[in-house]
Amino acid sequence: SGVEPQSETVWNQAERYKVPRIAFVNKMDRIGADFSEVVSQMDKYLDANPVPIQLPIGSEEDFVGIIDLISGKTSRLIEGIEGTEPMDMPEDYKEKYEEARNFMIEKLADYNEEIMELFLDEKEVPEDLLMKAVRESCLTTNITPVLCGSAYKNKGVTLLLDAVLNYLPSPIDIGAMTGTDLDDPEKTHSRKPSASEPFAALAFKLINDPFVGQQTFIRIYSGELRSGDKTLNTTTGKPERIGRILQVQAKDRIDVEVGRAGDIVALIGMKDTKTGHTLCDPKQPLHLETIFVPPPVIEMKIIPATKKENEKLGFALNKLMNEDPSFTARFDEETEETIIAGMGELHLEIIVDRIKEEFNVIAEVGEPAVSYRETINLEQDANYKHQKQTGGKGQYAHTVFRIEPNHGKGFEFVNKIKGGAIPQEFIPSVEKGIIATMEKGILTNFPVVDIKVTLVDGSFHAVDSSDMAFRICASIGFKEAYMKAKPSILEPQMKIEVNTPDDYIGDVVGDLNRRRGKVEGMRRHRKGSQKVDCYAPLVEMFGYATDLRSLSSGRANYSMEFDQYVPLNKEVQTRVIKEFEEKRAARNK
Repeated sequence: SGVEPQSETVWNQAERYKVPRIAFVNKMDRIGADFSEVVSQMDKYLDANPVPIQLPIGSEEDFVGIIDLISGKTSRLIEGIEGTEPMDMPEDYKEKYEEARNFMIEKLADYNEEIMELFLDEKEVPEDLLMKAVRESCLTTNITPVLCGSAYKNKGVTLLLDAVLNYLPSPIDIGAMTGTDLDDPEKTHSRKPSASEPFAALAFKLINDPFVGQQTFIRIYSGELRSGDKTLNTTTGKPERIGRILQVQAKDRIDVEVGRAGDIVALIGMKDTKTGHTLCDPKQPLHLETIFVPPPVIEMKIIPATKKENEKLGFALNKLMNEDPSFTARFDEETEETIIAGMGELHLEIIVDRIKEEFNVIAEVGEPAVSYRETINLEQDANYKHQKQTGGKGQYAHTVFRIEPNHGKGFEFVNKIKGGAIPQEFIPSVEKGIIATMEKGILTNFPVVDIKVTLVDGSFHAVDSSDMAFRICASIGFKEAYMKAKPSILEPQMKIEVNTPDDYIGDVVGDLNRRRGKVEGMRRHRKGSQKVDCYAPLVEMFGYATDLRSLSSGRANYSMEFDQYVPLNKEVQTRVIKEFEEKRAARNK
């Protein structure tokens, strides 16, 4: 299918993190397969500087072999574990082979002087020099070697695995990993990929296995790890003792005594280590860069059939949240409902399916709903005195603070109290009171985000002031200031890419406009089809997959990812608040 929206998403992520890569043009035995067209699309849309190092013999049902442009060997493709056997190069491919090999050598000559000299002197370039040049150019991401095959029938897969070994980097090629100091984030420490360095690893995936329990997958960046070792989780600050170490190969698990720098292993029995946490040598701690997890943008209520099912549901949700940090679940006290949230409709559909099939929980789910956010648009001062006198000890707290928009930077709390106007032990109480109020929302039940609070003054009573008094005072003061600071509701905006044949472009764009979408541009994707780039609110995109299929007779496809939270327009905001108040009134009845 060429370069599709999802191909670009993955490619852009690889570019961001400077990941060396090779490309594999799959499904060469399908109708419409065109190797050279895909290579030209990679050049045009991804700026990949693609260099084929293989040439397919035939395509579609006539895809019978692969010519290796580096060694000149020709392999016949057969279904099975080995997948190939030697064959003679067809006569009508000898000229194509020479052309493709010269193109490859010409490209490599730009990055290798030895090849440049041999190429200019019209001398033969040896195989080992070509392999070395492809590897070096791949590691520096100057070129993208391109291979081909059909993975489903195991055609070309063994040659692809050989290319992974020959051209992609080992941990030694990547070099030292940098982590930050625990006490001073500005200070960094580096760890070379060597067994003699202090131990450092990143937990990148959790999987709940019915046979061995929770498996914590880690990538070891430096040092060695043995069963029984004591390590430090620098994310939580807690020690972790290592139990079993497994090397996982497909469905097989092999117990190993030691994991070394560069290894990916699964640990059994970890208590506090989650996705994105750092494990390291307690004597030489550091903190590795964690994994970025975008906020959940879609919510759904899930209702267990019985009280017994409720316990099973709680167990399942905890396991799933451990595995997937982009999935969250919470219990809404007001509605007495369990709310699950994730990155999109498909994400939650898979989660619900796993809850039913994997954990055998009988539950009903409600319609998906958008997870809105609240924020403010003006600066406002808060000055509130909380005074309550009952028979015994009373409550007294007085806080003066300023709230202001903090767009895109989250919540920030700044303490500017001078002269002990509020004792130091009550400052965290003020912050906690504000955070608790923000989590519940004020206009609606949606969390408040992107606000900076500066505590400037206040007063206290030697007897009546307490942690609770200052929490209540800060909460009420925040609510009062918030309602004067021009509050607004934010909605998740999605970045959408649609691939559509030319025949349907008008209908597709018209439909996106009806969904409050902003079409940023259109560009030629491949012959007879175009790509539409668009931003649209998530709430308008429910059921889009079905609508797009019917608009395009099933020929268009799309990808969608979270972009950012943006303010609702006035009309929609009024409607959202009204719907929320109606639901609350119905519950109170």
